[in-house]
Amino acid sequence: MKKKQIITYILIILTSLALGFLIYLSTMFYAASFEQILYSIQNFEGTTFNAMEVGIIYTTLFTICFLVLFFLVDKILKKKFNINISLLCSLILLVMSISLLGLKTGVFKFIYNKSVTTDIYEEYYVSADDVEITFPENKRNLIYIYLESVESTSLSIDNGGTAQVSYMPNLEDLALDNLNFSNTDKIGGALQVDGTTWTAAAMVAQTSGIPLTVVGIITNPYKDETNFLPGVVTLGDILYEQGYHNYLMLGSDATFGGRKYYFNLHGNYEIFDYYTAINENKIDEDYFEWWGYEDEKLFAYSKERLLEIASNNEPFNYTMLTADTHFTDGYLESDCELKFDTNYANSFYCSDNRIGEFINWIKEQDFYDNTTIIITGDHLTMQSNFYDLPNDYNRTVYNVVINSNVSTVNNKNRIFTTMDMYPTTLASLGVNIEGNRLGLGTNLFSDTKTLAEELSIEVLNKEISKKSNYYNKKLLKLN
Repeated sequence: MKKKQIITYILIILTSLALGFLIYLSTMFYAASFEQILYSIQNFEGTTFNAMEVGIIYTTLFTICFLVLFFLVDKILKKKFNINISLLCSLILLVMSISLLGLKTGVFKFIYNKSVTTDIYEEYYVSADDVEITFPENKRNLIYIYLESVESTSLSIDNGGTAQVSYMPNLEDLALDNLNFSNTDKIGGALQVDGTTWTAAAMVAQTSGIPLTVVGIITNPYKDETNFLPGVVTLGDILYEQGYHNYLMLGSDATFGGRKYYFNLHGNYEIFDYYTAINENKIDEDYFEWWGYEDEKLFAYSKERLLEIASNNEPFNYTMLTADTHFTDGYLESDCELKFDTNYANSFYCSDNRIGEFINWIKEQDFYDNTTIIITGDHLTMQSNFYDLPNDYNRTVYNVVINSNVSTVNNKNRIFTTMDMYPTTLASLGVNIEGNRLGLGTNLFSDTKTLAEELSIEVLNKEISKKSNYYNKKLLKLN
């Protein structure tokens, strides 16, 4: 009887730990994949808290509360039934909690994918070192703006979104008046695939043409600037070699998620982040809003930087990342208009106004004529149940190309992913790419089929989710 009781208590402790961790992950990461959760836990440097420590505290507190409740119920059960009933109930609860944890986080899928191997990189990956890339004599500047969680779903129904009234009227107009690559005949965008669904992964995908693959539960090859995809030639690498000066502006700590390591290693970016603003006395040392400083300051500082940069008379690549539209519910600054019923919708609307004003300002500057602007979401929003979606609607990551050096009529009804932005960005600057492919991405200005079109989006996603020996050995340089 004592042995059975001890086993019962062990099982129920394990159950409570599993349930506590599940609730923590659901609260912290919402609809995130296990790969994203794992990457975030492994690379949480640069935040005001340690995710692992918070997870342990959260799970421990839940476990204590759950155990107290169980012991009370167990006492009642023992009066009516024998110890075998308690043992059976605890075993069933454990199996159910582990199954729920596995299904909710996708850990079973992750384990399966890492047990099978793909050869998609051997067959389709194109390194920039292996093809001829020719720049025009007059090199154009690039302004690349990543918009946090911005997708075409937030646009009006008439123009390809799902909103009765567009949450992003300025971005909608920009897409109508300029070049938008779309999966439909209206405004649309890129389909999302595994390994591109969080900010650091999205930035890698759009500048390297590959997903950010988590190797394993323990192995973390992204921990410093000497190991972050050392075998990859990126957009920043190519531009730096061509005499461009690369810049990255963001309102959070650039170290978070390994972004600083990636952009330092690939293109020697000059980085302006939250701590740069403190060091330059733009904000006080104890100032902290949302992820660092808010987007109103991001755009104001960017105007100052761009004027300085443009006066250097050298080609530049200026990359920005917004944050006010990050889940949960976004961030509303004091001057934001409350046009909609939810804070999150209003955060998109407010951010859209800032972007519209910023683009209008750029167009008034002397450097605009020789500058291509690309505005794109980083990934789909992770806020659960924000959109009321029709059954056949495909959510896509927003994009628009402004003042491109080349044009195309092949921009509608395309099936593509954010990885295709890598060669497409270079092409928008007038760069000729032999074969129109880099990484796993395809130049969307060309008639070459994307891998999503050639293989289908389902097959492409399935293959890049698997383990790749090529990726590990050639791109990560693992032994």
